[in-house]
Amino acid sequence: MKVLFTKNNLDTEIISEKIGDHFSYDFVEVIEIKPLSVPHFDLKDSSLIFTSVNAVESFFQNGFLPNEDFTSKNFNKIYCVGQKTKKRIRDYGFGTFKVKKHARELCDFIIEHSGKERFLHFCGNLALDVLDKALPLQNISYRKIFMYETTLLYPKIEKNYDAVVFFSPSGVRSFIKHNNLENKKIFSIGLTTSEEIEKHTDSKIITSKEISLDDVLKLISKEAEKQNKN
Repeated sequence: MKVLFTKNNLDTEIISEKIGDHFSYDFVEVIEIKPLSVPHFDLKDSSLIFTSVNAVESFFQNGFLPNEDFTSKNFNKIYCVGQKTKKRIRDYGFGTFKVKKHARELCDFIIEHSGKERFLHFCGNLALDVLDKALPLQNISYRKIFMYETTLLYPKIEKNYDAVVFFSPSGVRSFIKHNNLENKKIFSIGLTTSEEIEKHTDSKIITSKEISLDDVLKLISKEAEKQNKN
């Protein structure tokens, strides 16, 4: 099986270990991330939301520091989406109050349990509007702060591949402009990415439950085993 990963800088050792020698694979970058310079402001009285690793990186590179002293009046709770985002926050020495697999799950949790808090959502310019559509309707204070810009690169793929792996909705939109998904197995990290793919094809989409490379590699390997049996 020939697999195209729509992302560069993936760990080739992990890929080879997880999917074995029965695959060939290539990488293509479909989006470009540019961190933004954001003027510093006080985070007091706010809970913080991070829905991507890129937002975490830019947040700390811009010199923001959450207040982790839960006895303080200005304590910042940190909410995030995905284990990779949680890990990156921990790498900077901070903990998380609540982690959910998807933005929609996080949105539901906030509405049910945290409606009195004031939220600052640190994200990219193409972030999905799940939170900003739902939270204000529930009279929950919510504001987006763009920490990075995502540019769609719209590559044209000349080679033929048996499978394509997608990592974000913006990556799907970039890929689909000059390429199609006919006669390809489609793998997706997370429900929000799959929802974007569904707009462009009726083909089956194999979606990982966890937003992680490891989980999607297991799915690729499992799908190849099924194919070999047939």
